[in-house]
Amino acid sequence: MRGAAERTVLIGGATSAAGVAAVGALVAAGATVVATGRDRDRLAPLAAMGARIEAVDLVDEVEVSALASRLHADGIAVDGVLHLVGGWRGGGGIAGQTEADYRVLEASFTALRHVSRAFDEDLRRSPAGRLAIVSSTTVDHPAAGGANYAAVKAASEAWVRAVGQGYRKAARDAGEPQRAAAVIFRVASLAGLESALADAFVDLWDADAAAVDGAVIELRDDVD
Repeated sequence: MRGAAERTVLIGGATSAAGVAAVGALVAAGATVVATGRDRDRLAPLAAMGARIEAVDLVDEVEVSALASRLHADGIAVDGVLHLVGGWRGGGGIAGQTEADYRVLEASFTALRHVSRAFDEDLRRSPAGRLAIVSSTTVDHPAAGGANYAAVKAASEAWVRAVGQGYRKAARDAGEPQRAAAVIFRVASLAGLESALADAFVDLWDADAAAVDGAVIELRDDVD
């Protein structure tokens, strides 16, 4: 078995344009896809593409735990997670960074923490576990008008790096080769890069886990 074929991959925030592209790329590669979102009606087209759909609020820890239990009860262990829960609020300089806006953006980080905890054992035990998030180039170049956004993305990156350290430690403690990897994709803007992201995520299964674990991969639109 090679690449993403026969892997089971959970996509958080699958109803976005990037989620639709990821579902298509993974199904084409022979993977089983679990597509999650809060609105079952918006998930329906993904079922038509071949995904198993699960209406769930990933910000709710109880709902995430219930999702993991449902999958496990059906004999499904997750080999990959692509976290696409996100959004943007900003502007107004530092004084304009409202608490309400921060809390909306923070939901993405909360969902990441819930999902990565719920499926941590699955990913560590998988023959090829992969966790990936989409972050922003603003982490390295934050602006006052996007301070909330950059802070949440930076926290998410730190969490993913910590997850990757856990994968390395688990492999080392077991005296086994590392099989799971946590990866950060960075974009200036995801618009127009949805297919590139999907392909890059699928390609992670063709790479050695130890080589890509903790990697920050920048995706760029090189079209002038």
